[in-house]
Amino acid sequence: MKQQIFLIILFLVTGTTGFTQKKPEFEKPIHVLVFSKTAGYRHASISYGIKMLYDQVKKQNWIITATEDASLFTDDFLKNFDVAVFLNPTGDALNEQEQKAFEKWITKGKGLVGIHAATDFEYDWPFYGNLIGAYFLTHPPAQKATVIFENYDNPAMKPFEGKKSYTTVDEYYSFKKNPRSHVHVLAHLDESTITNSHNDTWKMGDHPVIWWNDKDGIRVFYTVYGHTPEAFQDPLLIQHFVNAINWAARRIN
Repeated sequence: MKQQIFLIILFLVTGTTGFTQKKPEFEKPIHVLVFSKTAGYRHASISYGIKMLYDQVKKQNWIITATEDASLFTDDFLKNFDVAVFLNPTGDALNEQEQKAFEKWITKGKGLVGIHAATDFEYDWPFYGNLIGAYFLTHPPAQKATVIFENYDNPAMKPFEGKKSYTTVDEYYSFKKNPRSHVHVLAHLDESTITNSHNDTWKMGDHPVIWWNDKDGIRVFYTVYGHTPEAFQDPLLIQHFVNAINWAARRIN
């Protein structure tokens, strides 16, 4: 947590130096809530993800609030935001009252971007399970593997246009139920490229790993990427995350 706070302060200090700033891509700012509380496994990449998002603030005209304080999930607090980013949260991190406040907020036409462990979160909250699309089951060890793109009908896929697949190191989740029947799948894991595995319990056959949904006035995007610190330093993945946030906030279509 100290490292995370330091990174945020570091941005605020260095981001105000005398260099000429380019005009932001969007004239109107949006308010982005980044939530990364962990009640289970904690990813070392969280602080890197937060720094990456803050690095985009001036270019994207974002106003970011990053927190792990679940007690802030109230009507008065959440009403200030256009989109939420669940950055590797895990376990049962929100109580019933906080869950209800989030439900009330997001059903007012807001958006959610779930990064990596956002599917390893709040297993006993049916509303959230329906929202995020699937719950984490298991994974092979983190390793280099290939994700195959199925279509590019979401702006978050723009960095990958012209590519049929992308090969990089990450931790490729499998899920308790295949989400394909109720989400718009953008990419799936090529399971044959997983070479380091103790068993086959992670295999799904049909293995979606990136998807989106836009129903009942709520935009939701999920990507499996984000286990490693390097994911938040990869230019293609940075644009993937950035476009997903702007899409979920209804800035781009």
